[in-house]
Amino acid sequence: MANNLVILESPGKIGAVKAYLGSNYKVIASIGHVRDLPKSTLGIDIENGFAPHYINIRGKGDVISELRKEAKSADKIFFATDPDREGEAISWHLASIIGDDAKKAKRVSFNEITKATVKEAIKHPREINMDLVNSQQARRILDRIVGYKISPFLWKTVKSGLSAGRVQSVATKIIVEREEEIKSFVPAEYWSIEANLKTPAKKSLVAHFYGVGGKKVKVSSKEQADKILSAVKGGEFKVSEVKKAVKQKSPAPPFTTSTLQQEASRKLNFQSQRTMKTAQELYEGVNVGAENGGVLGLITYMRTDSLRVSVEAQGAAREFIKEKYGKEYCPENPRIYKSKSNAQDAHEAIRPSKVSIEPSSVKKYLSSDQYRLYKLIWDRFIASQMSSAKINTVIADFENQGYIFRSSGYSVEFQGYMAIYEESGDKAPATMDDAFDPEKNSKIPLVTKNDVMTTDSVEAEQHFTEPPMRYDEATLIKFLEEKGIGRPSTYTPIITVIISRGYVARDGKSLKPTPLGEVTTKIMNEHFPDIVNYKFTANMETELDSIASGNATMEGVLSDFYKGFESELSLAEKNLAKGDVKLPVEETDIICELCGSKMIVKNGKFGKFAACPNYPKCKNTKPLTKEGNEKEVKKPEVADFKCELCGADMVLRSGKFGEFYACSNYPKCKNTKPKETTTDIRCPECGEKIVMKFTKSKKPFYSCSAYPKCKFSVWDVPTDKKCPECSGMLLRKKSKGILYCYNKKCGYQVKDDEK
Repeated sequence: MANNLVILESPGKIGAVKAYLGSNYKVIASIGHVRDLPKSTLGIDIENGFAPHYINIRGKGDVISELRKEAKSADKIFFATDPDREGEAISWHLASIIGDDAKKAKRVSFNEITKATVKEAIKHPREINMDLVNSQQARRILDRIVGYKISPFLWKTVKSGLSAGRVQSVATKIIVEREEEIKSFVPAEYWSIEANLKTPAKKSLVAHFYGVGGKKVKVSSKEQADKILSAVKGGEFKVSEVKKAVKQKSPAPPFTTSTLQQEASRKLNFQSQRTMKTAQELYEGVNVGAENGGVLGLITYMRTDSLRVSVEAQGAAREFIKEKYGKEYCPENPRIYKSKSNAQDAHEAIRPSKVSIEPSSVKKYLSSDQYRLYKLIWDRFIASQMSSAKINTVIADFENQGYIFRSSGYSVEFQGYMAIYEESGDKAPATMDDAFDPEKNSKIPLVTKNDVMTTDSVEAEQHFTEPPMRYDEATLIKFLEEKGIGRPSTYTPIITVIISRGYVARDGKSLKPTPLGEVTTKIMNEHFPDIVNYKFTANMETELDSIASGNATMEGVLSDFYKGFESELSLAEKNLAKGDVKLPVEETDIICELCGSKMIVKNGKFGKFAACPNYPKCKNTKPLTKEGNEKEVKKPEVADFKCELCGADMVLRSGKFGEFYACSNYPKCKNTKPKETTTDIRCPECGEKIVMKFTKSKKPFYSCSAYPKCKFSVWDVPTDKKCPECSGMLLRKKSKGILYCYNKKCGYQVKDDEK
């Protein structure tokens, strides 16, 4: 029997792949990367062609040993890591750690985890693609150089412990610049004028002021609004023009990584990390019941910037649409969506692996998040292959004293794809143009040219333009994609890193820069303009794509980058000295009761806290709530006994090993005493409750609560179980996994089933 070894990246795929390949294949997982650059040093030999020095990742010893052992006994080895550059690099590292056994290894990849796809991939293995590997290596080396060269510079000038990132610094800059726009925004006044009219048939409608002589006019003052009001209130509104049209509304394309994250944020309120985690689960495989094929990857690979769809998947979708909704819902020709010019196009768009598996049919097998995301992906894909919707639109203009008011609306003649799905849009702040946008979500009653309307009222309302909105995850990802910054696999890590490192904070769904983020961005703008330049960063992505396609070399791209970067770093070190940059202090409303100063916010190991600004003279601190208010601290419970060393109160504290009593005179007196715990188990000698106590060395033992009257005491755990031979108490000896009788004369013992 053949002994074939398949090495996956994620253990989540093992069940599905093993079921598809059968007993001739052993399937194991590397659980991500097995080698990486060292954390303690740069790990890049810049003088020797940027050669990286990889080491085995700490904590992966057992995994690597297992991989080597299984590889040695296998006849064939298949590296089946994720179908992207990162997965290609992991396969290359796997080949390195198994040494000579890599000669019998080949590379396979699955765009979807289905039986047909997995079996087909195994039939057509290939060599590891070194262009993809070198592209991943180049990205890793670039990020390492930027991080390790700029971070110490920030430690010297701003604060120790800071770290710089190539793309993360750009993302922080984007959020900082939006905050600067908001702070510098000057509201502009504008007015809307609304006429409430009735048709000759006594039907009500609302018309909005549009302009004069067919040209749009903006009303920007009360005087201008009053002039229009004064003129039209003495006249009549007459229908000057009615325009009717039937418009075709096309469906949105299937999801890419970026659009999935954006839409999941808007429709499901998912953060990008939650979206990608759930999508990974759907891709790797879920048991959807025997009637649906057992363990199955429900969607295709979720890290993609392509809109391409396979002919087979498209054909299956069209057949499903015809059968489920009717022929009129399926367009005459299949829909082809064009990917963006900078797309890698390595994989298909995100779609269900089997369109026949409707979300409702597998809902009971999925978690809430899995079901909601799968339904979103399934709906979007099916809708993308359906007919356009037909919309009847009508625009009616009403003339009064030369001023034009407009009313518009629409009705759906044919739903088409809208029977399943409609794309959500970004919310935008109010602008001056809002006053001239007609209502689009309502029907208007029938009117014809020259109809004279009855005027109920004409009113003007003052408005002010609003500042641009802060980015949330959806709009930030959209901006990154539009500018060509990052790639599908990097959007979520970018956001996670800038938040975890304290450059950006969440404010509800919005992303707001912290003072640290603002100061760091200022330094990066002044001293490393190329690193945080949008075009430069986007061009680096293009260069990495060129390496992946074999049109550029890793060493060439890195060398070109380092020439400019080295000179920027050298200049920055000369021009900026330690102490030139001061982080702004965030004050609180909390008054220090020791010295009377206003306390300030500090960051510590366990988050933010309030501290006295007069440190080290005054070392007073207080815990803070998430809102920045003083946390209410409960007074510790005082014991009914005193400290035997100094006579002070003993108070209840919590520690690594549970609750204990400590002297309230700490740190002058460091006396502690373990807390005794009363159990519900009765003493076998006197019937009182048993208490768990501790020795001076913190070792637990059990004794009777009636001590010293009753001297019952044991090391092992008392139970409420009775000996079947003498009815005595059974004790549990955990170290040996047995239950034994407390009565030494009895000698009964049995294997413990409750280890």
